[in-house]
Amino acid sequence: MTSEPSPVTDPESSLFDTVGGMPFFEALVDRFYDGVEVDPVLVRLYPDRNYLAGARRRLTLFLAQYWGGPTTYSDERGHPRLRARHFAFEIGPVERDHWLARMREAIASLGVAPDEAARLQAYFDLAAEAMRNQD
Repeated sequence: MTSEPSPVTDPESSLFDTVGGMPFFEALVDRFYDGVEVDPVLVRLYPDRNYLAGARRRLTLFLAQYWGGPTTYSDERGHPRLRARHFAFEIGPVERDHWLARMREAIASLGVAPDEAARLQAYFDLAAEAMRNQD
């Protein structure tokens, strides 16, 4: 298993600003979770559908902060501790691959420029593998 990716710390290279700020990350996460809600592998990770609204907000805030936006996520929740927060969920290769497929679809649906799409995808590839806790 790989370790958690580190957040972006140089605001001069902020992808957050390049892609359009918070509206971009809100749209990305909304499209991602729209896919999760109809994915039979992923939706079972959310037995309480009410949890999805909170999950959407948390992922939006985390990604915005990670890519150079406001620190609202850490202000509200502290250090991301991604592996620890996801350890309660059984995430194996199948779940990882479905998660990545839904995220790739979300990125593609927003018409992101190729360089920014590649940066996002590279991060998500690392992050998805880092969350895997099952073989």
